Amino acid sequence: MAYWLSKILPLVLLPLGLSLIMLLVGLIGRWRWPVITAVVLLWLFSLGLVSQTLWRWLETPWQRQSAAKVPSADAIVVLSGGRHPAPGAAKVSEWHDPDRFLAGLDLYRQGKAPRLLFTGGASPFRPGQPPEGQRYLQEAEQLGIPAAAMQSTPPVVNTAQEAVAIRQLLQESDRSTTTPRILLVTSAFHMRRAQRLFERQGLNVVPFPVDFQGRGQWAGPIWRDPTQWLPTAAALDGSSRALRELLGRLVYRAW
Repeated sequence: MAYWLSKILPLVLLPLGLSLIMLLVGLIGRWRWPVITAVVLLWLFSLGLVSQTLWRWLETPWQRQSAAKVPSADAIVVLSGGRHPAPGAAKVSEWHDPDRFLAGLDLYRQGKAPRLLFTGGASPFRPGQPPEGQRYLQEAEQLGIPAAAMQSTPPVVNTAQEAVAIRQLLQESDRSTTTPRILLVTSAFHMRRAQRLFERQGLNVVPFPVDFQGRGQWAGPIWRDPTQWLPTAAALDGSSRALRELLGRLVYRAW
């Protein structure tokens, strides 16, 4: 039930859900101001300029790094969040975005840690899909990573559970009293929250953010790009995902 609420309740506070509520209020009460407010909300958060500003705020101060330049650790931890169940009887799981997975493999190949750990992300809304970690293990082995160097957690449904499961994996294999040091691989906008949750499990976290949503400064100022001033569905989706992450930080006190 808690998982369902965590996924559904925030929709009411995001631009689309809030705008629909305002429109409904305006229609029922025959008031003009809720309708105007709804239109302004949708227009504002549909601008690429607003979406990119939110992403840059969330992703500060992270920068994309080279795997060769990061320090070594006891383990590389790759969080779930990049697979999609494709239609068909074969039950093939396709990529949404492979950045986390590929970065984890790159770090291992650079010799940054002797272990590569994946999390078994699973959604109650997709009961036919196996935990993502199992898919990662299979594909990583096909790409030449030794099976003995890899492990996945049991099924987990959110970042807090991922942190607990990874700590348990590390404790099972290492009985030393030193604090385990991990290279944490996740999306840049998600890194702050993930880092805080893993640190609360007593882990020494070295962030390795990937999957940046904000455009780099080297690509030119956002405000000079005319497409960023026009409302689009893609920008509305980006703003909504960014705001959802902000809500997550508030809930987990992960600033």
